[in-house]
Amino acid sequence: MFSLGFIGAGNMAGAIITGIIRKDLFRANEITIFDIDIEQSKKLSEGLGVKPSKTSRDLAENADTVILAVKPDKIAPVVQEIKDILRNSLTISIAAGVTISSIQSYLGVDSRVIRVMPNAPALVLEGASAFSGSHACRQGDIERARSILGAIGTCQELDESLLNAITGLSGSGPAFCFIFMEALADGGVRAGLDRDVALQFAATTMKGAAQMVLENHRHPAELKDMVCSPAGTTIEGVHALESKGMRSAVMDAIHAAYTRAMELSGT
Repeated sequence: MFSLGFIGAGNMAGAIITGIIRKDLFRANEITIFDIDIEQSKKLSEGLGVKPSKTSRDLAENADTVILAVKPDKIAPVVQEIKDILRNSLTISIAAGVTISSIQSYLGVDSRVIRVMPNAPALVLEGASAFSGSHACRQGDIERARSILGAIGTCQELDESLLNAITGLSGSGPAFCFIFMEALADGGVRAGLDRDVALQFAATTMKGAAQMVLENHRHPAELKDMVCSPAGTTIEGVHALESKGMRSAVMDAIHAAYTRAMELSGT
């Protein structure tokens, strides 16, 4: 059994730890955390039963896998402080836009680094995470990352060059889904539904539609056609969406997020 440490005790760290404990990958007392915000570290350690560490060095010295769960602008100072220890560890970063090469610039080109792009639904263990490992990573390192990320939803290994596209799609995508969900609810309110009822039905409808795609393995267009009866209510709504350019607007939103991710990662 490998030892696991988290530097950063924010929401995403908490989600990953929760998933790990629920999947019985680790017991809570086998996980160590450190955060420069002592109160945040205390809150997470008390809430989940994990062990707090006094310093990042203490944590790194006692963990052969270190997950960097800090903001992108904090990666450099965190890594620099413990780079002599991380050179011998598996380092997993969930900082958006921070490339493997940028971390290796401190640790060396032979360091074992895995870059992850998780997303917000990981907070409810329904995340979609993509990851990529450095050339020095062993197969065991890849499987280790896969088991950890699998505890918070689905995950897939991809070439690092595709992670910015994943950032635009699944990283930013939940926000676009929330906008559409709110619009669905507003439409229900416009038609006379109570706000709470409209939002409940909008959220459940989106969840159910997504589950149909995932479980039936049928193309969304085929499922859409299944709902659209000739001269019925749904095809009228589809026409209204198409006339407003919904499809191209969503594609543009994903591309805009992808382009920004490229800028932030310096690629």
